[in-house]
Amino acid sequence: MLLSVLILFVSLCGAWTSYSWYCLLLNYLRARKISIPLRVIPISHENLLWMVVDKKIFIPLFERLPSGTGNFTRFNWRGWEFTDKYRSHFEMGDLFMLVTPGRNWLYVCSPDILLDVFQRKSDFPRPLELFEMVNVFGPNLSTTDGPTWQKHRKITASCFNEQNNEIVWSESVVQARDMLRYWSTNSPVNSTADDTRTLSLNVLSSAGFGKSYKFQGHNEESLGNVATSYKESLQTILDNCILLMVLGTRLLSFEYLPNALSATVTFKQYMTEVYENEKRAIAKGKSTGRNLMTSLIRASQENGEPGQQDGGLTESEIYGNIFVFNFAGHDTTAHTLAFAVVLLAASPSVQDWISQELHCVLGDRPTEDWNYVHDFPKLKRCQAVLMETLRLYTPVPIAKSMGKEARQLRIRDRDIMLPENTTAHPKYWGQDSLEWRPSRWINTADSDESLKNETITTPQKGSFVAWSEGVRICPGKKFSQVEFVASIAGLFRDWRVEPLLQKGEDLRMASKRVMELVEKDTGQVLLLQMLHPERAPLTWRKR
Repeated sequence: MLLSVLILFVSLCGAWTSYSWYCLLLNYLRARKISIPLRVIPISHENLLWMVVDKKIFIPLFERLPSGTGNFTRFNWRGWEFTDKYRSHFEMGDLFMLVTPGRNWLYVCSPDILLDVFQRKSDFPRPLELFEMVNVFGPNLSTTDGPTWQKHRKITASCFNEQNNEIVWSESVVQARDMLRYWSTNSPVNSTADDTRTLSLNVLSSAGFGKSYKFQGHNEESLGNVATSYKESLQTILDNCILLMVLGTRLLSFEYLPNALSATVTFKQYMTEVYENEKRAIAKGKSTGRNLMTSLIRASQENGEPGQQDGGLTESEIYGNIFVFNFAGHDTTAHTLAFAVVLLAASPSVQDWISQELHCVLGDRPTEDWNYVHDFPKLKRCQAVLMETLRLYTPVPIAKSMGKEARQLRIRDRDIMLPENTTAHPKYWGQDSLEWRPSRWINTADSDESLKNETITTPQKGSFVAWSEGVRICPGKKFSQVEFVASIAGLFRDWRVEPLLQKGEDLRMASKRVMELVEKDTGQVLLLQMLHPERAPLTWRKR
């Protein structure tokens, strides 16, 4: 019996290996027709089992081999792009292709080509199969295309408005103030990344559902039932989103499951309650608030009969979009803010640079008097910190699909045909140094160097795609900008942060150590993030 099982297992492995090599050969034959540099790797990036073990087990083992394994250890793991930087494009040019058994990936670093791809939305759609896993509570903006996506886009875009941005601003200022209070009284701080996740979640709770929560630092977290409240259930879902995406909500609704999984039931029950309350309020000509959830319900009701092509969103589509808002807006902003805080700790001159702007714009006004409409547009240096952090530490890569038909791109006065089943995956590193220097984003008039005449640099279209580009640009772009800038303002107007000095270090040495840690300790989990941010403890002190 055991021998039979072993034979079956070996046979299945052999069949899978043979099929993979067959697919790899077919993809290679397609790819070599377009006459651009190719690199062949034997395992697809999309292989779920490989995603679990690539960098943890196999890649480190192969890297120890005396002869090395070339393309395999260089390209065949998630997040290789961050380590490689622009080296591949320096060696191979603006375009090169990775050939895998699953599909061919075209890497692009030309703004003109990227702009062409983004503008041709029909030729280069989003590869929906890569986003199917976020189809948890229902169809949404990330998992639809064509006329259905246009309906989702029209309705969801109306929810991200200036009224909501004012909520984001006010809540971010409050959360940053309370987080600073925790950090300044619990020095040294080694929970920066955990605490920025809490801040981001609390901002989403307020702007998304009208639920405000007091900031709790990492060591202040309550030990309650994780599925007993909206906030805890949402936090649990976001912490376990991979498992949720794999199993789906139906399997996670059984009573025997632990609280960490049954949180999905609590979260959906809360969304249902808000949905029904808002529907009743609309019927009475009233409204329960202007947060994202209620705005989405109201916009959907006003758009016509739910479920129709030109109508509103169905109940499940509303739930699906609310989940995507939280999923897309939580860790992206949280990780970016964590990167920025650590990088600022290692860059005292940049802290002084943004502090100058904060004092010029905000003066000595208490945080309660800070105003989104008047203050946010003037905080250009704080926005520059965001842009520069995203330039070097983009949380999410952008992918475009070829679908099942060949497409044509014009490159250096010649046309090339891209084979079907090719994904254009743009990461533009630019020609600048890899130095983190936010001032590169600020323009100053030659005749006047005053702060009021500074402007944000507008990058060449297609060269900076942190929020994507074209019609698929992130609807929450302004939301994230407001949250980040308000948080930086709340943290750095009156305070400064430094790395905790180790024995024998001065501040310059500590700053260099932290910068090197950020570079070496960054990797892809679900998003790009610092893998061990606790290794960079920070101290806060009053200016």
